[in-house]
Amino acid sequence: DLAPTPPILPPRNILMALPSSETKEVSSIPEISKIADVNKLSLSETLLQRLQYQDTSSVSDEHLKLIQDYLRVHIISDFEMVQTGSSNLPQLKKLLTVLCKGLFSEASRTLPSLESIQKVFEQQLHPGIHQRSQILGEASPMNIVLKLNQLISLLSSIEEKVKTLLIEGPDSTHRRSLIPPVTFEVKADSLGIFSKIHLKVDVEMGKLIIKRAKDGPEDKFYTHKKILQLIKSQKVPNKLVIVLETEKEKTQRKEYVFSDSKKREGFCQLLQQMKNKHSEQPEPDMITVFIGTWNMGAAPPPKKITSWFLSKGQGKTRDETADYIPHDIYVIGTQEDPQGEKEWLETLRQSLQEITSISFKVIAIHTLWNIRIVVLAKPEHENRISHICTDNVKTGIANTLGNKGAVGVSFMFNGTSFGFVNSHLTSGSEKKHRRNQNYMNILRFLTLGDKKLSPFNITHRFTHLFWLGDLNYRVEQPPTEAENIIQKIRQQQYPELLAFDQLLTERKDQKVFLHFEEEEITFAPTYRFERGTREKYAYTKQKATGMKYNLPSWCDRVLWKSYPMVHVVCQSYGCTTDIMTSDHSPVFATFEVGVTSQFVSKNDSKYTDSQGEIEFLHCYATLKTKSQTKFYIEFHSTCLESFVKSQEGQNEDGNEGELVVKFPDALPKLTPIISDPEYLLDQHILISIKSSDSDESYGEGCIALRIEATESLVPIHTVLTHHGEKTGVFQGEIKLQTSQGKQREKLY
Repeated sequence: DLAPTPPILPPRNILMALPSSETKEVSSIPEISKIADVNKLSLSETLLQRLQYQDTSSVSDEHLKLIQDYLRVHIISDFEMVQTGSSNLPQLKKLLTVLCKGLFSEASRTLPSLESIQKVFEQQLHPGIHQRSQILGEASPMNIVLKLNQLISLLSSIEEKVKTLLIEGPDSTHRRSLIPPVTFEVKADSLGIFSKIHLKVDVEMGKLIIKRAKDGPEDKFYTHKKILQLIKSQKVPNKLVIVLETEKEKTQRKEYVFSDSKKREGFCQLLQQMKNKHSEQPEPDMITVFIGTWNMGAAPPPKKITSWFLSKGQGKTRDETADYIPHDIYVIGTQEDPQGEKEWLETLRQSLQEITSISFKVIAIHTLWNIRIVVLAKPEHENRISHICTDNVKTGIANTLGNKGAVGVSFMFNGTSFGFVNSHLTSGSEKKHRRNQNYMNILRFLTLGDKKLSPFNITHRFTHLFWLGDLNYRVEQPPTEAENIIQKIRQQQYPELLAFDQLLTERKDQKVFLHFEEEEITFAPTYRFERGTREKYAYTKQKATGMKYNLPSWCDRVLWKSYPMVHVVCQSYGCTTDIMTSDHSPVFATFEVGVTSQFVSKNDSKYTDSQGEIEFLHCYATLKTKSQTKFYIEFHSTCLESFVKSQEGQNEDGNEGELVVKFPDALPKLTPIISDPEYLLDQHILISIKSSDSDESYGEGCIALRIEATESLVPIHTVLTHHGEKTGVFQGEIKLQTSQGKQREKLY
């Protein structure tokens, strides 16, 4: 009573024998239901009969028995699962796993050998290649397919790589850049007449090529050595002057107008990358830093978060011409982060590997409950980074719970100190004064940086300090304004809303973030969104105490404070629009930052023997205090062997109850450890005005030694602050004597 045997077909789908002579593919549940009453026994027998018709002489007895057992017994349970609508075939998977066991182990044995050959012929690995042999686990069909795909792709690429290397030589592969040449269309000014030309930046070859037509021949090119300086116009944001060396010691200024400021920025970043890549300077003058802050809303991130690290979305975003340029340091701050440290690190490093093909080094990771900071750096910077320090401050309930607070990281990059603070401050529109207090507590109690700088809090301890996080400052408007606010956001009328931004108003009143800077906000509020979309703000929340309003606000921010007269430029500041797992959007900010080397003089030794000197004259401090104690100055600097104390000053009454402390002209002369101008003009002197009675500091300030005219008196003026508040001013004159020698021109 067997059904007629259907023709043997390729084993794409399991074929069911129907009571009639028809056969149908099992592809959907309705078709399955039509054959639900099929005789299970006839199915097994039909398939066993098909097996008999085949030549199985090359199949091992062990494997043949396994196939027969499956067709006779186990297929029935798979058939029942398919009938219930499941796409899972557990018994078939078991069979295939056993049959492919040898294949899986052989593929696992072969893969590392092929990878080794590939690594020899390719210096820069494609993201993830070095991890390919990491597919572990059983010989499941999926794992076997992955292994075989890897084998196929490795075998097909090895021959090409060997061919390329034999043609080009081994060095070319090692130097191969991930940055392709980029062409910019600009207008060039020649005697007041603007003509259209093309500037092609070839980072790899170290050339700037000037062409009349985009695809035409090269008219002229300048090597990286001939590009001396880039001067960005402040008035016209898309204008750039390039200072070029034409003949020996002669220079020429060329003025170009780009289509927009983003293109100009992309061009400058590519030129900077080219200068760094081919520089004969062993140490960089400038690096770029990515800062990211994201309140994850206690939800795991989506699979793809690369837009965040590429500064893509709303606001001041990065031009696509700069996509291939990796930043030197990535600092990622998260709040309400539900992930383990290991899991989150893996996500970050994989995302960066995907967009840069670089395996970034973990410099630091520090977590306080769900507040976390991660610092990653290019591998080549690992030896430039030292003195790594981490700390945290709790500002939660009774200042003991870590649900609110801050985590921080600090380190030296060669001769430049960096500090990073990620904070999650008190929530609620009405609690801005509590937020201000949170900020002050973090300032006082977060211990980072050089411990010898005990009179100074973190705002004076670092060349560059970056403060990021969910600061929770709100747009201060009544709840009835909610729909009006949303209307203004749709029309991108951000300045009208920013007039009510609590952080901007509190900063203006000098209550928080004194002397910090923030780039202009040109992106929509980053809180509070409905999860899964960025089209809708969810501004009401039902609580046991009643309806709570969270008006759209710029809660997530990045600010910075750098020493005077150091190079720092914010290149991008915005938020992503495609990461929607949280009720906050991630915020990005990128910076071009000046750095100094661990100094070794390149000037002639006959110049460097003369001793330098730093002299302060006609100095006085004006303090907001009624105290009648005597005061002295303490001078601190990395260019001094140790701190230096002055004699006491003379107190005089000033205006409006202020105290004026005049210091005699016999202030101690400071002797720097290195007198070379290239080193000394990059240094800073920190001053603290201290009470003779208690040695308590009444005000701290910072003075740059980047003085135009050395060996002549130059006026100085610095605001004094203590615990984040202004306490006075310090002024006078400074005279700087350096050894002879030249200061090197820097690109910026």
